[in-house]
Amino acid sequence: MTTLRYRRPLLILAATLAVLSLAAVGAVMAMAVNQLVAPVWITSAALYGLPLAFLLLLALVIGGVAARRRTREPDER
Repeated sequence: MTTLRYRRPLLILAATLAVLSLAAVGAVMAMAVNQLVAPVWITSAALYGLPLAFLLLLALVIGGVAARRRTREPDER
């Protein structure tokens, strides 16, 4: 699925995206407690960042499983 060259940058991107999205969720919740309206870009980051990070991590896991199965001997099961 992905070559080894792209795995680490994609992993760093997904982790960074997840952390920033969680921070955006926290900011939206903190603003809601103070009865303020969060800006659109913070709300969008909270809504779309976590699913995108999850999909990136899922693709990396599937690629890792596929790569591990390719390196296995055919008679090892």
